[in-house]
Amino acid sequence: HVQLVESGGGSVQAGGSLNLSCVFSGNTNCMGWFRQAPGKQRMEVASVDQTVRPYYSTFVKGRFTIARDNAKNAVYLLMDGLNLDDSAMYYCAASRNWCSRPMRVDYWGQGTQVTVS
Repeated sequence: HVQLVESGGGSVQAGGSLNLSCVFSGNTNCMGWFRQAPGKQRMEVASVDQTVRPYYSTFVKGRFTIARDNAKNAVYLLMDGLNLDDSAMYYCAASRNWCSRPMRVDYWGQGTQVTVS
């Protein structure tokens, strides 16, 4: 069984930066980040596993970086150049399998709020 706990969300001015963290327990392969704004569908932001290159959605590529540290059982989302459209609840996600397109999620974190103003 896998458990995920996100942290690092908060309020930031447009153009600013935030770093999100997700600490996980249990056996994971693909790790990813999703986000969901009110009234909108949850969308994949980025994902990475242990065998393939990271995936980034087109709307964050060049601004966000996903990083994984297995020694610390953590995955991070480093966000730069935030804009108003980035405001959302950000969720850490895990799959027991390699990353697929789209990512198949077996476990979700509780979410951490990011508000850009």
